[in-house]
Amino acid sequence: MSSHLVVSCSLREASRSAILARRLVDELRQDGRQVEEIDLRRLELPMCDDGECYHHPNVVELRAAIESAATVTIATPIYNFEVGGATRNLVAVSGNVWNGKIVGLLCAAGGAASYMAVMGLANSLMLDFCCLIVPRFVYGTRNSFDGDEITDDRLSQRLVELAGELERLATALAT
Repeated sequence: MSSHLVVSCSLREASRSAILARRLVDELRQDGRQVEEIDLRRLELPMCDDGECYHHPNVVELRAAIESAATVTIATPIYNFEVGGATRNLVAVSGNVWNGKIVGLLCAAGGAASYMAVMGLANSLMLDFCCLIVPRFVYGTRNSFDGDEITDDRLSQRLVELAGELERLATALAT
């Protein structure tokens, strides 16, 4: 079994992308897979300053977690047709440990119009770090949730499919 890392990038306590991250972690663990979680609400990262930020203890911890994982899934909120600033900062401070990673994407947005907002991040990861982006990304809107619960059956099914695809790709590339 491969090791998986799920990074929840929302800084908001009542975060729908964090709900997606938690649900993916649960799904991955169902079959006994090794999963590590990082929640940026609990792991404060410095802003990327292209200098001292890279030596911050939390950045060192983050880089080690990304480097050791076979797959990394980013759970991000979508704000103003773009991934959240904490998500962009995550990639900026962690840098080249993304090289060659299999990357899954979980997105939560207010409405359906921003479903392509994740493409800037995906393109950056592909072009800058040669990541393999799992095309089966998960995108939920506020209508997919009731409080802390996912109420959209199709969204739940896409989480199951993403978990399977992450493991399938990690296993295939490990051989």
